[in-house]
Amino acid sequence: MKNLVKILDSVDILKMDRRTFMKGVGLLGASTFLSTYSTQIVSALEFAETKIIWLHGAESTGCSESLLNASNPDVAQALNKLNVNLAYHETLLAQQGIWVDGKLANTADLNSEILLEDLIKQGNYILVVEGSIPMGPAGSGRYLVIGEKPFKDTVAEAAKNATAVVAVGACACWGGITNANSDIVNDTDYRGIAFAKTDPKKGLFTELGIDKPVINIPGCPPHPDWILLTLGALILGKVTLNDLPSILDEYKRPMLFFPPDHVVHDNCPRRGYYDKGLFDEGAGGPNCLWKMGCKAPYAHGDCAMRKWNGSVSVCTQAGPCIACVEPGFPDSSRPLYVEAEDKGVLLGADVGTIAKVTVGVAAVAAGVHAVRRMKGE
Repeated sequence: MKNLVKILDSVDILKMDRRTFMKGVGLLGASTFLSTYSTQIVSALEFAETKIIWLHGAESTGCSESLLNASNPDVAQALNKLNVNLAYHETLLAQQGIWVDGKLANTADLNSEILLEDLIKQGNYILVVEGSIPMGPAGSGRYLVIGEKPFKDTVAEAAKNATAVVAVGACACWGGITNANSDIVNDTDYRGIAFAKTDPKKGLFTELGIDKPVINIPGCPPHPDWILLTLGALILGKVTLNDLPSILDEYKRPMLFFPPDHVVHDNCPRRGYYDKGLFDEGAGGPNCLWKMGCKAPYAHGDCAMRKWNGSVSVCTQAGPCIACVEPGFPDSSRPLYVEAEDKGVLLGADVGTIAKVTVGVAAVAAGVHAVRRMKGE
């Protein structure tokens, strides 16, 4: 990593082509990227402030909490270095929604609803949506109303004047937990921005006829790097809307962070036990967690390489992966902690035959993934 930083430190990122830029930031991570190129970033953005409107739908605010838990840089440092004006974020702003006799009162300095209206009218901002959007009952959106307005209408208004739209978290991407199968799911009818579960035809934008490109940053919650680096690439102009078809997968996820040919299982700290056919069947052991329902072989994310909590840990060190980055989560991962007996793991083999497969074969498979990632393929 030190050699990589030394090499890239001598390169002008503003002259990098998009492919090289994306490889570089993907390998470095947000903290190293922002510190290594701080001078160039400040120079590039000296006169260019980027506004962000961050809306909250039906969610736990866990995605914002994940971002706020970022360290070195923390979110304040990152926004400052990228010259970002987080103009609207319902969890963080000081304004409140003030109504008198059924009408908005005061000014944008005191009233969040007036502030949001003014920002939307001004345009020229990146829209970030966290949380799902209910269409029910019967398309009214009345299961989530803020300031006497259905949230779906607020999102629609904000999207039309946005320069880019980023859906953050499983809920905003495809409905998430609020759209999980239940007795009331059809009545509440929660949607993601571009998808409802895995169906693009039922995504909010399609339903409302909004023709606007979307970037999905899934996860429950997403890694802070995924959010910061995506916003950074957009702000620096290293990713434009015209680039999206070539850098996003079919579910609108950046392939840099959610590689189609790489899964969490490939670099899991427990991978060696899997290769030996050693599996835990209860909590607290060191072995592979496949029999406890681990979904790492089907989770397309760089979690095990990027790691969490200041790059020191990953979910599978504590328990099974639940594939929260996959479209249709959580239904696509259910039952969460039960072995998926009907799915092959390695070369089509079921878990009962894994111990009979030579360690050499597994090592070759792991080595191929590692080489391809190093080459950036």
